[in-house]
Amino acid sequence: MTAETTGSAPEAGAAPQAQSAPAPGSQAAPVPAPGGAGTGEGTAGRVRVPRWAPGDRILWRYRDNGEGHVHICRPVTVVQDTPDLLAVWMAPGTECVRPVLADGSPVYAEPLATRYTAPRTTALTRWAGMGVLKLARPHDPWSVWLFWDEGWEFRSWYVNLESPRVRWSGGVDSEDHFLDISVYPDRSWLWRDEDEFAEAQRAGLMDAAQARRVREAGEAAVEVIRAWGPPFADGWENWRPDPGWPVPELPADWDRTPARMAP
Repeated sequence: MTAETTGSAPEAGAAPQAQSAPAPGSQAAPVPAPGGAGTGEGTAGRVRVPRWAPGDRILWRYRDNGEGHVHICRPVTVVQDTPDLLAVWMAPGTECVRPVLADGSPVYAEPLATRYTAPRTTALTRWAGMGVLKLARPHDPWSVWLFWDEGWEFRSWYVNLESPRVRWSGGVDSEDHFLDISVYPDRSWLWRDEDEFAEAQRAGLMDAAQARRVREAGEAAVEVIRAWGPPFADGWENWRPDPGWPVPELPADWDRTPARMAP
């Protein structure tokens, strides 16, 4: 997850045409702001979280691959939340939480051989440059991010392989799986972070069985890319955020553990 952990945006693309927000056809029900309680009981006594409405502010979080602590947290604005798709916008200047080395230096500054064993902590940072649109279907073991350059010149899609998101009243939680895919407007694509994926296995952050499942998930994503299926063919590169949306604030309890969760 190089783009997520460093705040950098991968590579080049073509200019889109403007389109208004929110996305057409979205239907959602209000939900409490982060920290509120979900309503309704799901299976096994889990709380069934209501659908969020366009403009609601939630947290998009990742837990580390060791002890499961939240180490990446991004306040985002909901664009669309339906049974088929959750779309959120991370605005420029958003205050986020990211992992850093114990001395405060960036994780990518650590040599690969010790990148996943060197002591870490978390730090606050602000997302620089253009924002990021994140798209996730409920059970896919990946999410798709859209990147633009200045002037809304579309750059690329980024397939972030991860565990399917778990919904809770304040947002969604996932776990990054290291391996990623960049996809370009000419429909070309390439694997990203294969070296980190291999090193994570050597460091014991995933066993052979999980690594095999992650690679299979990546191959499944590649089949979607080759078929130019959703979301690549859906025109999201032409989407624009509502100019009236404020930049969401990072809450003080960004790392809280929900009492109960539901998919």
